Amino acid sequence: MAIEAPTLDDRTFEELFEQARALIPRYAPEWTDHNESDPGIAMLQLHASLTEQLIYRLNQVPELNYIKFLQLLGIDVQPASPALVDVTFTTSGADVTVAAGAQVATAGAGSDKPVVFELPQSLIAIGASLAAVQVFDSLSYRDVTTANAVAGQGIAPFGPNADVGSALLLGFDGPAPFTEKPITLMCYCEQPLAVPVEQALLESSPVPPPATLAYEYWDGASWSPLQSNLDETWALLRNGRIVVSAPAGGPAKGTLGVVTTSLFWLRVRLVEQQFDTIPRLEQVLINTATAIQATTILNEVLGGSNGMPNQGPFQLSTTPVVTLGQPYTLTRSDGVRVDVTSLQLEVDEGSGLEPWQEVGDFLASGPDDPHYVLDHAAGQVSFGNGRYGKIPTANPLAPTSNIVATKYQAGGGASGNVGASTVTVMQTVATGIASVINPRAASGGADQESLADAKLRAPSALQAGGRAVTAQDFETIALQTPAPVARANALALHHPAFPNVEVPGAVTVVVVPQVPGDAPVPSSATLQLVCKQLNAHRLITTEVFAVGPTYRKVMISAEIVAAGDANLASVEEAVSAALVQWLHPLTGGEEGTGWPFGGTIYASSLFRVVQVAGVERIKDNQLLVTLDGVQQPFCRDVTINPGELLEPLTPQLVVGYS
Repeated sequence: MAIEAPTLDDRTFEELFEQARALIPRYAPEWTDHNESDPGIAMLQLHASLTEQLIYRLNQVPELNYIKFLQLLGIDVQPASPALVDVTFTTSGADVTVAAGAQVATAGAGSDKPVVFELPQSLIAIGASLAAVQVFDSLSYRDVTTANAVAGQGIAPFGPNADVGSALLLGFDGPAPFTEKPITLMCYCEQPLAVPVEQALLESSPVPPPATLAYEYWDGASWSPLQSNLDETWALLRNGRIVVSAPAGGPAKGTLGVVTTSLFWLRVRLVEQQFDTIPRLEQVLINTATAIQATTILNEVLGGSNGMPNQGPFQLSTTPVVTLGQPYTLTRSDGVRVDVTSLQLEVDEGSGLEPWQEVGDFLASGPDDPHYVLDHAAGQVSFGNGRYGKIPTANPLAPTSNIVATKYQAGGGASGNVGASTVTVMQTVATGIASVINPRAASGGADQESLADAKLRAPSALQAGGRAVTAQDFETIALQTPAPVARANALALHHPAFPNVEVPGAVTVVVVPQVPGDAPVPSSATLQLVCKQLNAHRLITTEVFAVGPTYRKVMISAEIVAAGDANLASVEEAVSAALVQWLHPLTGGEEGTGWPFGGTIYASSLFRVVQVAGVERIKDNQLLVTLDGVQQPFCRDVTINPGELLEPLTPQLVVGYS
């Protein structure tokens, strides 16, 4: 039986007042007027109200103790997570370097403040424009320029069969000679890998893509190789960048295929392949980079050390602090390496600023370890006591300024999930940039974890004890990742590459992010952070994978008979909302915490969900379930595979009167 915290006093105002009035005949029999008009009754009501307020405050004592215990155990709310958005720059005709740290923003209107995004890496926006796109399927050419420009049409970059020798050709129009700078191609897949996978290993060994691609340019007479700097697309099966460079004076204009305009041509050619799924692209863009909903703060003085134990907290000016997508390493003058994962904190102890290492707590820190603890949500920095963690030495030359936050990023929140074509303002001057726009909506932003959610997570965190052994341990530690992870489900003996075979030592953690939409999918960065978190706690014999959810599309169809006094539109809206909420991966299920992984759709429960206010009955009991386009047997439970979730489609409802 679960232990429940007692309510110290649960009496309401009405109960207190009635108890006091009932005592009048005993203590004041001469008081006979008990009506509300009597001044004495008014005084009883006043005291009953004050007593109710005191009882309320008394009942907050267990809540306060609970929160204090969480703080003592080092359990705190997860900070807000920043959204990511892809922005495309248009130049005035020349190559322009958009520096790392450049900021773009939404326009903002009225009381709404602009949402600011920042480029974590520099981007070279070339002056040439992407004028034509065509596909060569090893037999013939096909012009797909219009399909690439219009959303929803899709492109098969290597043709319908992906034969060896097929190619995707990109034609550029611009001033001669062609650019010598790196060319960034942002590729969006029509249906990216249904289950993005990241693997946690002691040593990184990425899985090779299922095809070999060659990057080439037309030199006027033949195809010559391009220098390939980066390919994140896994052979055009994932969204990501391809960065290539052409030699000086290499590309020459020409007419190729079915495009009659003379252009500079680059191509991606299929050398060999073992595709399970033929690649299909939704769009290829140039001069596009990913920006993060965060602002970089540099050289912020936090204060000075006084040489005493347990100094802090030192307060950062901007919160919450964002965990870096790409951590970096610094080396102190004494040779100690420092990994910077969020805040680059430096302390001047008399010999110049030296970086200190961020740790989760001081339990493993020695007296000479330059460690500090950072509360990401509150933006507070604390130091050790000289036994667990080094005490920063006081610097008489800088008594109030020898602790410096050299560099960090702050931001985040669900407000960053802005729509497409809304990021249109350059906050940073970039000479030569004519315009900026986000072709797709931003995603991944999440607000700070609520206290209620932190309290629900606390028992599992204590049970895991910092090590991943059981399936629940893996789920608990995944939820502690500094990323918008709303739910996690660990599948023991499951390997993504062998879904129907039990693989000893393999554990696959399905990650559901806290992002908008009826089918939330984690970003690659979120999966990498989850893997990093699990990698620090797994057993050495365990092989861990982090994947996105597999969704089954479900649609409910029904004829609803409404009550005679009900509004048909309101009833339809209420039934539709109830069904979508019940099947949703984050709000569904009987407890409203998300549809259970692999949970069965019980016909009896489905009928109950439809019975909202205003519904009289379901006509002929015809409540139909369509799963992935296939209608299921009438009035039968519908099962899905273990670890799968549901993506609720808009119900098809017909509402009328009897």
